Amino acid sequence: MTDSIPTRGNDPDVGPPCAMAVLNDEKSRTDLLHRLRRAEGQLRGIQRMIEDGEDCLSIAGQMSAVRKALDSAYVRMTVCFMEQELGAKLADKRGAKADLLPMLENVEALLGKIR
Repeated sequence: MTDSIPTRGNDPDVGPPCAMAVLNDEKSRTDLLHRLRRAEGQLRGIQRMIEDGEDCLSIAGQMSAVRKALDSAYVRMTVCFMEQELGAKLADKRGAKADLLPMLENVEALLGKIR
């Protein structure tokens, strides 16, 4: 007997799929795109390093840096998404968005620790 992981298809307690929202805040999108372009430049630099025959330790250091940059971009995107969606859900509650900010900063810090 195998234990199966509950999915929408085999477990009535798992709700219907939710539609994934799009990041609507232009400032957040611009910030995320800048982070990704910076990582893209780092990747191109790594490719040049490999083509030029640089040592593995130097290349590994640059790979580590680009991985951290991508992790950071992912965390930032996740927090922006959470802020957007929670803000929309709490839009009718006075001061709710302001109350979210410290919690979201904590979430971002916590997610940053798992990298």
